[in-house]
Amino acid sequence: MLDRLAAFAGAFKAPGELRWHVNLSTQVTMRKGVLLSNGQSRGGGVSARLYDGGIYGFAAAPSDDDDAIRTVIAKAAENAASVGGARRNAPARAASEPGEGLYDYRSERPASSAAQRVRILKGLDSLIREKYPDLVNVDISLSSHASEKSLATTEGVRTYSYVPRSVLSVRMAVEANGGLVDLHNTLGGFGEIQDQSFEPESLLAWLDDLHEELRRKAEGGQCEAGLHDVVLDSDLAGILAHEAIGHTCEADLVLAGSIAGDHVGGMVASEKITLGDYAGRGPDGKSSFAIHVDDEGTACRDVTIIENGVLRNFLHSRQTAAELGAEPAGNARAFAFSDEPLVRMRNTAILAGKDKLADMIGAIDRGYYLKRATNGQADLTSEFMFGVSCGYEIRNGKIGRAIRDTTISGVAFDMLKSVTHVGDEFKWSGAGGWCGKKQPIAVGMGGPAIKCKITIGGRG
Repeated sequence: MLDRLAAFAGAFKAPGELRWHVNLSTQVTMRKGVLLSNGQSRGGGVSARLYDGGIYGFAAAPSDDDDAIRTVIAKAAENAASVGGARRNAPARAASEPGEGLYDYRSERPASSAAQRVRILKGLDSLIREKYPDLVNVDISLSSHASEKSLATTEGVRTYSYVPRSVLSVRMAVEANGGLVDLHNTLGGFGEIQDQSFEPESLLAWLDDLHEELRRKAEGGQCEAGLHDVVLDSDLAGILAHEAIGHTCEADLVLAGSIAGDHVGGMVASEKITLGDYAGRGPDGKSSFAIHVDDEGTACRDVTIIENGVLRNFLHSRQTAAELGAEPAGNARAFAFSDEPLVRMRNTAILAGKDKLADMIGAIDRGYYLKRATNGQADLTSEFMFGVSCGYEIRNGKIGRAIRDTTISGVAFDMLKSVTHVGDEFKWSGAGGWCGKKQPIAVGMGGPAIKCKITIGGRG
């Protein structure tokens, strides 16, 4: 397909990109042994986008024959022309390093069949319900997603990628004082289902940990509302890095009024915090997501957003880079063939420090150790609120009883200034994440545990 796209790249009358893009997904879900869904989907096509005198024209078609390619190129030019002179004085797009290469991460093993995926869930469900008879409900989901792209640009970029992810999710529930209490966890990440350790026998220790934390949560109580010293485990630190900091530093949102626009070169966090958005599979090569060339054809490179507490850089497309006098680093991404590229994060994480988790907990006389987040949101002021589904009291430097569901909130730039310890163990969110800015897209999130002050909402 890449050769076919390259043959048409000369048909553009202005700088632009021609992209063939297919998303492939599977999902199997089961509740208490009953199969609720077992499906797969494939959606794809071609799109063309050109940049003519400060105006983008975009068009897409759900097919990939030669006529469809010719049509989207012509329609994209027509759409740019229809806007008129609205942005004729806009700067030319920023120059960028052209990406190149073939990045095919598909498995060398035979693809898992629908019957094999159902068998995995049935075996897992039987094991869980037999091993933990106190459970009143068990939800299991096994899903996969792969993004396959070919990209040819008028500037000579020719690149291909196939990036898969697979995720197993288990939710357990028990009866407790006050009603049903549940807890879930996910496993998996980069690669296809056949490359993951999803067989029931290999998950015994992981399931035991989930059940034990659920048991302790059921026996636990409510936390005290207010501002507290806390240790945020890596899962929460990674989500905060993405939601509350990363989004405020996306250049299109900076241009729309994000608070980050007023703080470049200023201290926005403790000097212990260095936070970046990383190319490839992140600084350690182990993220659940991989990207090497963005959907404008820019070679992806790492971006240090916060360095030793100082806000250094934003994330850019070629257009926002031109408007803000910056260099693009490969952050223009699209979820589907019918989507235009937007400024998006890739693998966003806080880098590890030198502190031991035990020392971080030991430094708190009265506070909380918070481990897992649920739903949450943040805005362009960096104000955030997240649900917490798993956590523990800290009393006199030791872990105490578990707590029920609660919330945390604050202003991220203020919260990060309160950080006194940064853990020495870096972790990626094992199953990866999805970001919902206008269009869903796969991302990686990670970090170490951090000790800080944060507002806890009490009863969740």
